[in-house]
Amino acid sequence: MNKLIVIVSLMAIVQMSPAQSLKTVSYMDGTQELNGLVTANAGQQLPGVLILPAWKGVDNEARTAALELEKEGYIAFIADIYGKGNIPEDNASAAKLSGSYKSDYKAYQHRIALALEQLEKQGALPDKIAVIGYCFGGTGALEAARAEFDIQGVVSIHGGLGKDKSRPNAPIKTKVLVEHPAEDQSVSQEDYDSLVKELRDGNADWQIIIYANSGHTFTNPESHEYNEVMAKRAWKHTLMFLEEILK
Repeated sequence: MNKLIVIVSLMAIVQMSPAQSLKTVSYMDGTQELNGLVTANAGQQLPGVLILPAWKGVDNEARTAALELEKEGYIAFIADIYGKGNIPEDNASAAKLSGSYKSDYKAYQHRIALALEQLEKQGALPDKIAVIGYCFGGTGALEAARAEFDIQGVVSIHGGLGKDKSRPNAPIKTKVLVEHPAEDQSVSQEDYDSLVKELRDGNADWQIIIYANSGHTFTNPESHEYNEVMAKRAWKHTLMFLEEILK
């Protein structure tokens, strides 16, 4: 029995250690408190990566990405888009809340801008910053490019690719990598084609990589759509892109 208790305790410590190496950073948008997470190397004057989480807010996939990016020599900051007290409890509430930011894209861009400010305050070099995002956060990564933030590149990982047809295409100065699962039922062919046109019209430096046999959340180990082989490839592609633009 004592041996079992020791084993369970050690497992708990291992599971808790990633969370313990990320520090909570509180910041404000007016009266709304936001709580992001930053890696332990904050303050060291390094290239920085802003992580935009999926539709349920800060999750294990975002945390894992932050810790892996820290190993690669980046300060990683996970943005809090929704704010304290607004974390979705289920898919329906997540869809409603994320949908509101997709519709009000300026509000989404504003929350991303606030997170970028925090990333710089944590020591990230202002001229060496990138944004990556998963799912809803992948949509945010594209919005960061559309907003013409002073960043070096964005990575949209199984993100929503469409934007309102009333929004005109504009120049896109930052480099763009889109990691798109081939079997993503949430992205229409029309949205895909429209994004390609938008990137071409914007004279962007862009690339889309399509991952075979992969559903929407193919990079998330907690998802039934997880594809380990393609997820590892996508991460390698992300790191290669970041190294090119930030180092």
